[in-house]
Amino acid sequence: MNASLFALALMDGVSYAALLFLVALGLTLIFGVMRILNMAHGSLYAWGGYFAATLGLLITRYELSPLLALPALVVAALLMGGLLGTVLEFSLLRRILDKDPILQLLVTFAAFMVLEDLQRMIWGVQPVFVSDVVSQLGTLSVAGVTYTRYQLLVLPFMAVLAFFGLRWFLGRTALGRQVTAVTHHREVATAMGVNTGRVTWLTISVGCALGALGGALASPTTSFTPGIGAEMMVLSFAVVATGGLGQIGGAALAALMIGLARSFAVYLLPELEVLVPYLIMVGVLLIRPEGLFSTAATRRI
Repeated sequence: MNASLFALALMDGVSYAALLFLVALGLTLIFGVMRILNMAHGSLYAWGGYFAATLGLLITRYELSPLLALPALVVAALLMGGLLGTVLEFSLLRRILDKDPILQLLVTFAAFMVLEDLQRMIWGVQPVFVSDVVSQLGTLSVAGVTYTRYQLLVLPFMAVLAFFGLRWFLGRTALGRQVTAVTHHREVATAMGVNTGRVTWLTISVGCALGALGGALASPTTSFTPGIGAEMMVLSFAVVATGGLGQIGGAALAALMIGLARSFAVYLLPELEVLVPYLIMVGVLLIRPEGLFSTAATRRI
């Protein structure tokens, strides 16, 4: 592998890892508070991408300012993620909070199937794609490789912003400390006067918005078709399992590992591209069954 190909694989891996991390971050946040592996999370990625592409096409059709293209991606994620998160939390997730984990998986998978069918009813089966924001930001040259600024700068920046923003929120705000308290022990937090219902709703909404943000930011570089949510759902589960269930730092490291490994596999061993993320997951879990960062620790609330 020459230097140019190495640089290209590295940049591809980082940009893909950024999207993967955003989706996995929402999934691990929801699990940390509710202890539910939300199988419907992949649909949020798809709905965020479809809705963002729709807004982008409307901006182009009505000849609105091109400067609206990038903010439209974030707005689409907040609207779609917040709306679907609220609906899922009030209608479904709070009802299965104390149920058997197998039942939780089955119910959330049923929600995933319903959302997938609704997606087909609204957007059909034709690919949806809008790339205006990528062309507006242009390209730059790194190690002799021309690469888009959107993928190299915007996507990693949004992932880093989400990571540190969430860490700051959980560690520095009163509401964030309530979320941490509920994560540590729901019953004790309730006894201390924490409104667990409000904390749960907030967590679900933020987690779903992060999943939708991943899809919205992917929409300028990926054609969205039926089934794309299932692919991202499986990959995000691999990230969460590798990093450790409920571990934000673990999700970041696992997403980077899987993103880079998948990217280099595309150029070196393309026949293993699909298999590589799961090989990494299996390898980590054989050594550390709880994941990279899942360790027992005492928390100060």
